[in-house]
Amino acid sequence: MPALVAGPGALPARAHERDASRPALVCAGDATVRFSPGLTLRARPSRITGSARYTCTGTHPGITRAESVIEGGGETGCLSIDSTAVERVTWNTGEHSKVLYRRHNLVQPAAGEALSLVDGTVVEGKFKGRSVGSPGVQISLDPLSCLTHRGVEVIDGPTTLVFL
Repeated sequence: MPALVAGPGALPARAHERDASRPALVCAGDATVRFSPGLTLRARPSRITGSARYTCTGTHPGITRAESVIEGGGETGCLSIDSTAVERVTWNTGEHSKVLYRRHNLVQPAAGEALSLVDGTVVEGKFKGRSVGSPGVQISLDPLSCLTHRGVEVIDGPTTLVFL
């Protein structure tokens, strides 16, 4: 499985405009995302569901872990995703954040790997108003499924949440 490199270049441009004095939190982990119907070469309406687990570091005291549930939908395919999604994050402190993602950039480098770059905003709970960048590398164990009517139903891989 390829390594994920997350840094300023992987974040949306508006993330760099944030006040540098505000504390940042970076959470790295793994996500499983399901598509119904599955991803095919032709984009089609699809429901998105998933979950993720993270280990977190940053200047915010007490936050070390998080788990999340992901839900959304839109026009999805193996080569592009035009959808809206919500990630409901539960922090190890018992607090919650609701992140709204409205933009997805999907790059299909090779052999069933997909690099997704999404950015969003915390709309409720802890970190409300903060920008969130979420680069991740998702792996399909059967990339040829893009050529079938059923499509790729599940992708897994490393992901990151960067709160600015």
